[in-house]
Amino acid sequence: MKNITTLLTVFAFILGIGGCTKKVDVKERVLNLAVGSKIKGMDPIYANDRYSSNEVGRVYEGLLEYHYLKRPYTLVPNLAEAMPAVSADGLTYTFKVKKGVYFHDDKAFTDGKGRELVAEDFVYSIKRLADPKLQSLGWWVLDGKIKGLNEWRKKNSALPKVNYDEVVEGVKALDRYTVQFKLSKSFPQFLYSLAMTFTFATAREVVEHYGKEFLNHPVGTGAFVLPEFKQSNKIIYTKNPKFRKKLYPSEASEEFKQKGYLADAGKQLPLVDKVVVHIMVEAQPRWLNFQKGNIDYLGIPKDNFASTITPSKTLTPEQKKKGLILSITPSLDITYMAFNNDSDLFKNIKLRRAMSLAYDVNKSNELFYNGTGLPAQSVVPPGIAGNIKGYVNPYRGTDVAKAKALLVEAGYPEGKGLPAITYDISVSTVARQMGEFFKKQMKEIGINIKVQANPWPELQKKVDTRKVMMYGMAWGADYPDAENFLQLLYGPNKPPGPNGSGFNNEEFNRLYKVASLMQDTPERTALYEKMNRMIAEEMPVIWGLHRQDYVLYQGWLKNYIRSDFETGQVQYLNMDIEKKKALLSKF
Repeated sequence: MKNITTLLTVFAFILGIGGCTKKVDVKERVLNLAVGSKIKGMDPIYANDRYSSNEVGRVYEGLLEYHYLKRPYTLVPNLAEAMPAVSADGLTYTFKVKKGVYFHDDKAFTDGKGRELVAEDFVYSIKRLADPKLQSLGWWVLDGKIKGLNEWRKKNSALPKVNYDEVVEGVKALDRYTVQFKLSKSFPQFLYSLAMTFTFATAREVVEHYGKEFLNHPVGTGAFVLPEFKQSNKIIYTKNPKFRKKLYPSEASEEFKQKGYLADAGKQLPLVDKVVVHIMVEAQPRWLNFQKGNIDYLGIPKDNFASTITPSKTLTPEQKKKGLILSITPSLDITYMAFNNDSDLFKNIKLRRAMSLAYDVNKSNELFYNGTGLPAQSVVPPGIAGNIKGYVNPYRGTDVAKAKALLVEAGYPEGKGLPAITYDISVSTVARQMGEFFKKQMKEIGINIKVQANPWPELQKKVDTRKVMMYGMAWGADYPDAENFLQLLYGPNKPPGPNGSGFNNEEFNRLYKVASLMQDTPERTALYEKMNRMIAEEMPVIWGLHRQDYVLYQGWLKNYIRSDFETGQVQYLNMDIEKKKALLSKF
C-alpha cells in the first residue's frame, strides 16, 4: 500500500506551525504531528502512500484493524462485530457489521445528520475500488480475487456509466448488518486487505453529492472529523462527538504491559480532543520546533543524529533533561532506486547490475541514515518469512572494477553511447543530497545522471504514467507477509499498480501466482526465498536499505508505539497535561 519516499521519516516545518516563539497551549489535549509531504486528497481508493493513508485513516475505518498493543501484529475486529465466519474451503468470509455506528454529520445526508453504517456500504466501497472509470490506485489488492468482481469491472468499462446496483456474486449484503465475500481462489492475505485504507467504508450518497470534489470532503465513521480538506500547510481534525463506544485495549503483549501501556485501559477513544497535522518539508525548522515542544513526536533528522544519540544508541544527557523518550524499532520496509524496466535501455541486465555494483550502499547508510540501516540484499526485509538469512547479493556494490567490466559487456564501455539518465526524486534537501550522491557514484563508471526533484504527488504521477527513467522510492509493509513485498515486482501489477519499475519476468510471475495461493507453510516459505533470490540477482532496482526508525517523543505523550501500520494510531494516543506544563519549562 505504502509507497513512501526514501525519506520516510523526513518531517520538517514551514513557518507558522504555531510559531517558534509562541508558547504551546496546554489547556486542551491537542496532538501536534508532522508529515513530510502534501497529500493527494482524502479518497480511500487513492491512498496508496503512507502520507495519504495515515490522513485517510483518521476519518475513515475498515472492518478490521491491527491490535494496537500486540506483537506480532494481530488483526482484530473494528467495524466488524467479530472475526468472520469462514467456510471449510476457505473461500467464503461472512462478517457481521457493528450496529449503531454512524457516519459523520454532513449536508450530503438528510437533514445533515450522518446515517447508520450498514453492510451495503462495504459492498459499495469495494465496487468503487473496482470501478474501471475511477482507476483506483488500490485495485491490485483485490484484482482477480473476488468472485465476479473482475467480470463486473470489465463489463462496466464499456458502459457510459458504471452500474453499482448490479449484483456481484463475490461481495453481497445478505441483510442490513451482514456482508459476505466469496473469493474466486485461495487468497491467504485477504483479511489483511480489509485493514487497508483502500477497502474502508464510504457512503454512496456522500460520493454522489460531491462528485469530483469527494476527495476534499472526507465523511467516514472514524474517531476524528474533517469537514473539508484543503491543500495547505496544516490539517486540523476534531474529535468525533458521535463516535461509537470504542475502548482503549485491556490486553497487551508482555513488553507493553511492563512499560505501562495499559494505564488507559477501558477508556473511551479517542483520548485527545484535536489533531493538528503540520505539512513539513525541510528538516531543520522541524527539529527546532520539536525542541521547543511544538511537535509531539518525530524521526530524528540525519544532521541532528550525532548530537542527539550517543555511540551506545542512547539519548544524550541534554535531551534526557527535557524528558524526551527514544524509540528504536526495525521497520518492515525497503528503500530502492528503480529502473523503468519498460524502457529498452534498462532491459539490459548487465547495465542494471553494473550500476548496482557502482553504488556504495554502506557509504549511503552512513551519510543519510547515520549507519542505522541494514543494507538490503533483496526485497524481503528481515523479520518475516522469505528473507534469506546470511544471503549476499553478488551484484551489490561496491566493486567499481567489476562494474566497469560489466558496463563493457553491456555495450557501454566507460559509459560511451549511454544517454544521460534522469533520476527522479522527491522534494527535500536530504533527497537532493541523496540524488547528488547517486550521481557522483555513477560518474565513477562514466554514467551521467541528471537529478530531477518533484513534489511527492507529482513523483507518483510520473511513475504511474511511465514518465521516468529512474526514481527513488521506498515501500513500507501493508501487511506482515513477504507477498506484500514480492508483489512489487509481479508483472501484472504494473502501474497504476504497485510495480512501478514495470519489471516482468515470466518465471517469477509463475512462482508468485503459486505462492500467493498457499497458506503459511514451510513450502510457501521456500518459494518465497526462491523468488527473493531470483529478484535479487535480476536487479530490477538498485536495493537500498531496510531501515530502523529512531523516533523521539515528548515526555508528556502517552501510549506512543512506533508501528509499521500507523493508520488509526492517533485515537490511542494521550497526553499528561500537568506533565506537559512542567516539561515545557525546561525547553
